Amino acid sequence: MDIDKPEISEFESVDPAPPSNETDISRLRKTLIDEEEKMFQRMRALFALRGIGGEKSVEALAAAFISNSALLKHEIAYVMGQMQDNHAVPYLIERLEDINEDLMVRHEAAEALGAIGDRTALTTLEKFVNDPEPVISESCEVALDLLEWVASKRLEYTD
Repeated sequence: MDIDKPEISEFESVDPAPPSNETDISRLRKTLIDEEEKMFQRMRALFALRGIGGEKSVEALAAAFISNSALLKHEIAYVMGQMQDNHAVPYLIERLEDINEDLMVRHEAAEALGAIGDRTALTTLEKFVNDPEPVISESCEVALDLLEWVASKRLEYTD
């Protein structure tokens, strides 16, 4: 590992923290939702859950949407998009639909819905494409195009 270069994850992103070595989803969830824990440790738990993947990891990530930290919730939505797990769709829709949610979180939830490519998100994205907040309407516009692109790539792969 070159100390001068940040480590790139298997998701081809440079993350703000390395994933924790912990593999127990319930322990990672506990760290992630602990408002008293340092943000660095919470981020490490988040990236470990992303790496483990699956429905239980998605549920652990979604549990932290109750956090007071918009930064953490934004990052949760981002990694859910990277994971491309359909189990995340209802949680992301809930974040996008919550008009009291931070714009950064709503924006990232919209883009994650596009990245997942699950057509059940279409109605919600279409609903918010005319949102009065430009960051939301533009994110939904991008997400709709991305959703169609991801869905078409999946069709090409299965043909």
